[in-house]
Amino acid sequence: MKNKTDVLSQEGEARPSKCPDNTAFKQQRLPAWKPQLDIVTVLSSFFLTGTFCLTMGIILILSANSVREIQIDYSDKCSDCSKLRENSSNWNKECHCSVNFMLKEDILGDVFMYYGLQNFYQNHRRYVISRSDAQLLGRNVNIQRSYCAPFTTYHNGTPMAPCGAIANSMFNDTIDLFYNRNLSVIQVPLLKTGNSWWTDKNVKFRNPESYNLSSAFAGTARPPYWQKPVYLLDEEDERNNGYVNDDFIIWMRVSAFSTFRNLYRRVRRVRHFADGLPAGNYTFWISYNFPVARFKGRKHVILSTVVWSGGSNPFLGIAYVVSGTAAILAGFVITAIHLKLRKKKTYFQRQ
Repeated sequence: MKNKTDVLSQEGEARPSKCPDNTAFKQQRLPAWKPQLDIVTVLSSFFLTGTFCLTMGIILILSANSVREIQIDYSDKCSDCSKLRENSSNWNKECHCSVNFMLKEDILGDVFMYYGLQNFYQNHRRYVISRSDAQLLGRNVNIQRSYCAPFTTYHNGTPMAPCGAIANSMFNDTIDLFYNRNLSVIQVPLLKTGNSWWTDKNVKFRNPESYNLSSAFAGTARPPYWQKPVYLLDEEDERNNGYVNDDFIIWMRVSAFSTFRNLYRRVRRVRHFADGLPAGNYTFWISYNFPVARFKGRKHVILSTVVWSGGSNPFLGIAYVVSGTAAILAGFVITAIHLKLRKKKTYFQRQ
């Protein structure tokens, strides 16, 4: 008759053990570097990090300050058009206004035109998801199952193209720039293509496949707040129509803040504007379509240059300066504590 020890030994051999193998990796006996930090290493790290951050911060701030920028608020200057647009029944009535301004100095280099909106919350959770990415890829999908509601279909069942609150609220003011030179008015040539990201233009947005755009969007209707269908967004350039329109693509990339700016146009560097915008008197001619009074918003037009670090936003430079200053101050505090403790230790050793 088998005893208890034999039974346990047999069960142990039959049942696999849960213990890891006796190897250096599984038993965590691999060679490791365990640095012993001394006061010199710690202080050197703080001071070197602080010096680097301070240097980078100063460079970034100087770079941002070198950007030439002019910002024009036309919310009040186009107040008559704003009142007209507050009544939705006037959607088909045109309204224009003009804003004059002067450049005291030349703006040399590439000049970019932006439109800016204030107090427009694109970061609302329901607004952000109100789109159909499958539809924007040119696929024939059932938008009723998307997050586009209530901007999916009309009462007669006609689907909207594009659907969703983001597309429906697209910025649709038309802004032209004129240069007043020696009693003559010259329109500044502006580029409306090449402003969106390559990945958006070629990957995330595509038109439905068809022999022409009007037939590709047959059976659909424009969003309620649009004045023309999606395949007529740019009547001068057929390649800049539909879901691959640059203005539409840029608007669909929502902002994280309530005050933001989007790239609208680039100044084409030809003839009088080969070097940029010369000093002088200019006029913005605006076709006012986008109402902002109901949500107490403001609208701006911005003319700006860019540098290697971006536009005239000193936030990153300020963040570096603050971080560098904090690191250096922490280094001095640690140094003072170390000297105080070493002095106390020496005193007790003498006693």
